[in-house]
Amino acid sequence: MTDQERNDREAIRVLMARYNINGDQGRIKQLAATFADDGVLHFNDESTQGREAIAKRLSSGTRNPALTVTRHHLGTSLVELDGETATGRTYFHVLTDIGPDHHGVYVDRFLKAGGEWLIAHRQVRIDWQSPQSLNAPLWVRGVAPAQRQA
Repeated sequence: MTDQERNDREAIRVLMARYNINGDQGRIKQLAATFADDGVLHFNDESTQGREAIAKRLSSGTRNPALTVTRHHLGTSLVELDGETATGRTYFHVLTDIGPDHHGVYVDRFLKAGGEWLIAHRQVRIDWQSPQSLNAPLWVRGVAPAQRQA
């Protein structure tokens, strides 16, 4: 592995930490800044493109007042570099006031723009959500909440 590859991998690792820490702290504009200008965030069967639109989507809705702490933890991560682009799959789990809340995988495409790594496309795939979750119901394994509860 070259020094450049090591530097790129570390920059992507820091990028993913910035995304999660800013989100956990409610700093949605800073979270949105981890995306490319035309970056895409896809979750709950909906895609949102562009930093401003991503920030707006993540700021909408009402927050459950019982939800006072959220911590995203990254696990196994495989990032494949290809020059100024990269792809990645990273497992995550989320802890809230109830304990384990949900977990899944980020499926990412990254790009390097102006010397900075950014998220070009992030698909958030949820594998499990606690029935006691304090968050809004999520699509789990591609199934809408209403369909899961039926």
